[in-house]
Amino acid sequence: MSITTLNAKDRELLAILSDNAREQTAAIARRLGLSRTTVQAKIERLEREGVITGYGVRLSDAYESGMVKAHVLITIAPKTLQRITGELHAIAEVQTLHSVSGAFDLIAIVAAGSIAELDHLIDRIGEIEGVERTLSSIILSTRIRR
Repeated sequence: MSITTLNAKDRELLAILSDNAREQTAAIARRLGLSRTTVQAKIERLEREGVITGYGVRLSDAYESGMVKAHVLITIAPKTLQRITGELHAIAEVQTLHSVSGAFDLIAIVAAGSIAELDHLIDRIGEIEGVERTLSSIILSTRIRR
C-alpha cells in the first residue's frame, strides 16, 4: 500500500496512533467520527497491508534530557555497507541509521549517558573496519518532534 491509497481518515488514524498507540479504540472512533468496529477494521487492514509494522515506546522528555545525543556522519569504503550496517545495528546506542547522498554515506543518530560515553561510542564507530571517516555533531536541543 502506498501513501496515495490512504484516505483522509486513514491518515488521521495514523496520526492519532503515532501520538499515542495505546489510545483506546472507542476514543479514536469518537475523534474520527467512526464506529469502533470501523476503526478496528482500519487498524487491522493497515497492519495486514504493512503500513503499520509495529508499536513502540516513546521515552519521556525527562528521561531523554539526561541522554547526550549526536548525529554521526560516516564515510565508508566501497562494498562495506552491508557489513558495517550489521555492526552498527549491534550497537544498542545507535538509535537510527540513514543512508544519505553527498559527502558522507551514512548518518547515525546515537545516544549515550554522558559525554565520556559518547566519546567512546564515536571512537568505537570509527574503529569499525571499513569506516573511513566520521564527523559528529552533538544535539543541544530538539525544537520539533512529531
